[in-house]
Amino acid sequence: MTETVGDGALDLLLGGVCVGCGEPGRLLCPACDDELPLGAAPAWPTPVPGGLVEPWAAGSYDGTLRAMVIGLKERRLLSLVRPLARLLAQAVATGLEVDAPVVLVPVPSRSSTVRARGHDPTHAISQGAAALLRAAGGHVEARRMLRLRPGVVDQAGLGAEDRAANLAASMHCPGAGVRRLAGRLDRAQLVVCDDVLTTGSTAREAQRALEAVGLDVVRVAVVAATRRRRP
Repeated sequence: MTETVGDGALDLLLGGVCVGCGEPGRLLCPACDDELPLGAAPAWPTPVPGGLVEPWAAGSYDGTLRAMVIGLKERRLLSLVRPLARLLAQAVATGLEVDAPVVLVPVPSRSSTVRARGHDPTHAISQGAAALLRAAGGHVEARRMLRLRPGVVDQAGLGAEDRAANLAASMHCPGAGVRRLAGRLDRAQLVVCDDVLTTGSTAREAQRALEAVGLDVVRVAVVAATRRRRP
């Protein structure tokens, strides 16, 4: 039995319903899966944090995409990792040369949040996206390269200015991670990855921390961007 069939059987056994349409069965039914975006596009927040590299999103943070992100993040619906990883892979690869080494760097989560959830969704979908892109012939891997400094609070409910203040100088890139990267990949392109782009503050801080140690960040890639902040 394949992994997909196994997930489907488990969903049916546990009485699962599609997060998109509510139909009984798989957590993402074939019809809703078919309606997911097939590409990606630039998704600039408004206002744009100064110096932010071009952010790309597979779609808008609403409807089925929003339900998928929340389902994985808050409800631990782990079979949603693969379709979310596919969407993130689209945001990474659309218009980007992936024959050269590409490293996906997930934004870090607070350790208390990861413990409470029992998993790290951003890291999981980044790993999944890297695996899909490798299977398609790309030279892509995902690496945890960023750490959060103490004092960062939950971003939920914060506006653009408060998010920027909360995240200012909040991330760092340990030297050991840089040395390991340099030892394996020459001139790797780094892509900052997250599930949702809202104000761009998180992505900009991740970019700053990586560039501070001399790494080349070429884009931000997310599953979805909030519609009200897209031009």
